[in-house]
Amino acid sequence: MPPKKGHGLLMVYTDVPADVEEEFNRWYDEEHIPERLAIPGVLSAARYVALQGGPKHLACYELSEPEAWHSDAWQHHLTNPTEWSKRMSPGVVGEVYVRNLYRLIYPDDVPEETAQADMAPVMLVGRMSVPPALETEFNHAYNSERMPTCHAVPGYIRGRRFEAIMGEPKYITVHEMQSVQVSESPEWESWRTAVTPQWSNNVRPKMVHAPGSPGIYTRINP
Repeated sequence: MPPKKGHGLLMVYTDVPADVEEEFNRWYDEEHIPERLAIPGVLSAARYVALQGGPKHLACYELSEPEAWHSDAWQHHLTNPTEWSKRMSPGVVGEVYVRNLYRLIYPDDVPEETAQADMAPVMLVGRMSVPPALETEFNHAYNSERMPTCHAVPGYIRGRRFEAIMGEPKYITVHEMQSVQVSESPEWESWRTAVTPQWSNNVRPKMVHAPGSPGIYTRINP
């Protein structure tokens, strides 16, 4: 079966005025998502809405590689928008508009189980940065102390980390969950507040989250 997840991710975060939200949602669902799914290298896509944090609207595109965004097909749509896109795209109506393109950094590859997985029902998304001098220690602590222990939380599906090659902040963590209750569980709270040597003492005090991060998002389409 064709893969549904790869090494790239495009995340588009938007807040829009209430008076355009209904048409904005229709534009995304009826025109924009199908248009993007027809582009080679776009493996799957879904739209989410924030239950906590923000921005409110999140469109998530799983890519074979982040270079798919630079393809002629994708750039053609950007330079030749439809009339509806000229009115309703996030860059036009968004009061907050963040478009970040990412490359997978954890895990190192895409296991078959991940490659064939559908878009998650719920995602907890953390967008963060650290001082450049701390990046090596930050990545090591995240990958070795934090991420491996998530899977002990009931209802937790998988965790991935990405590095931005377009947009800020530089790092994103995507926790996929079966329901929002996972993020409210005692087990998740224990994981969130767990003290580990490198992470707790050296890294976490200097890590800065972007406004609205971490955000908890539930899937609204498909």
